Parts: sequence; structure tokens; C-alpha cells
Amino acid sequence: MLTPKRLKFRKQQRRRRKGYDYCGCDVSFGEYGLKAMDDCWMTSRQIEAARVAMTRHIKRGGKVWIRVFPDKPVSKKPLEVRQGKGKGATEFYAAVIRPGRILFELEGVERAVAQEALRLAAQKLPIKTKFVEREIVHS
Repeated sequence: MLTPKRLKFRKQQRRRRKGYDYCGCDVSFGEYGLKAMDDCWMTSRQIEAARVAMTRHIKRGGKVWIRVFPDKPVSKKPLEVRQGKGKGATEFYAAVIRPGRILFELEGVERAVAQEALRLAAQKLPIKTKFVEREIVHS
């Protein structure tokens, strides 16, 4: 699973999840992509489950890019513990996802295979997604 190698010396605050993503919203590396339509905190387990579903369907053909990384530590206090006494320990890591972000990209497979692989990956994720293709710019 994806986790950061090192973190800052303090635990992070939650912050707000409003707005759209303007960076990382184009298919840059592959031919096909999976675009987020909602906002969420996507855990490293969800990202890994989607990656496994995708790579199993394409049978190790083609190339997969993961465009998100879980770098936000989410802390949680244990069950049945009274309030106070500081912030809880880090429970998991999450990637902050806003609408418009490309989550995964695929290359080297047919369109129908890519569409089905990304559909299977989308079923593992907690948000609505959309299948997108790379726009060819003629200059």
C-alpha cells in the first residue's frame, strides 16, 4: 500500500474540501483516464484495490499510472476513550480528491478493454467517476 516515507513533525489538521482541481485534470501520460466527479478522502487501501482490479482485467498488458498519492495522515482516537488528552494516533493515510482530478491512466490496451478495466476500478472507489480519453491537439 502507498504511504509517505517521512512526514512533518506535527499531525495535520482536517481542512475543508471545497472547490475544483485545476492541476492534474488532463490525461497526460496514457490514452485513457478515470476522472473524479465528487470530492473525498481516498484511502491508500481504496487506491490499491482499484489498481489491483484494473491490472487483473488488462492481464498485465499495457501500462497503468496512479495519479494520486495518499499523503494526508488521518488520526483517530480509540473506541471508548474519554475526550481530551490530545489528538489520537495516525490511523491511515488519505489522498484529498476534488472534482476534476484524474485518478488513474491507462495505455497500450484497446478502448473497450480500458473502459471495462476503469469501470471495475471505479467500483472500488467511494466517489462517482467518469471515463475520459486523451484530447489530441493539432497545431
